[in-house]
Amino acid sequence: MEENQEKVVAMPRIGDPAPAFKAITTQGDINFPADYKGDWVILFSHPADFTPVCTSEFMTFATMEEKFAKANCKLVGLSIDGLYSHIAWLRTIKEKIEYKGMKDVEVNFPLIEDITMDVATMYGMIQPGESSTKAVRAVFFIDPKGMIRAIIYYPLSLGRNFDELYRALIAMKAADEFGIATPADWRPGDDVIMGPAGSCGAAKDRMDGKEEELDCKDWFFCTKKLDKDKVLKAILKK
Repeated sequence: MEENQEKVVAMPRIGDPAPAFKAITTQGDINFPADYKGDWVILFSHPADFTPVCTSEFMTFATMEEKFAKANCKLVGLSIDGLYSHIAWLRTIKEKIEYKGMKDVEVNFPLIEDITMDVATMYGMIQPGESSTKAVRAVFFIDPKGMIRAIIYYPLSLGRNFDELYRALIAMKAADEFGIATPADWRPGDDVIMGPAGSCGAAKDRMDGKEEELDCKDWFFCTKKLDKDKVLKAILKK
């Protein structure tokens, strides 16, 4: 093997333990994911400080931080810039930037310094086809046990949909809490999906209407009502 051959790093996948690391952040040192045991975490990367798309994203995340916190979810950001660049950028956001009615926005969640790109590489946030010197807009949903539950990637030019990030979090928590799946575009209060029947007998019972709470279009496609208040009460902090 040639000495200059690039080291291949396997990207973490859904169902894997979140790769562990220690890092310096704008909120002090962290030991990830150990410091977040018992909480959901959204770990996300952005290309660079002092860039406009990233600025709009950080302002949006910061204004939604309390909403995520009520869903027992903490936010952790990352870029390959240094700590002092992070601090200067976040100060500029608070003191100078106004966007979509947001102003005086203070970012209180940690922003990781990753000059060495160690963490970004570990999490597959560097996509050479997009940029070899900037992290793409990666989003990792990590559950209270430190397991990766969902991964979303966006290119440098595309700002994230934060309503969708919140919707995905709530849907995964609802799936865990109630043992269901969620259909396309699901939001609390919409019907949910029940798993396919596991045997011919169970399939016949469903189609014969013996499971009265289910609305079955066919043996494999059954939905049921799940009250919005019941969902929110189960997965949001009071």
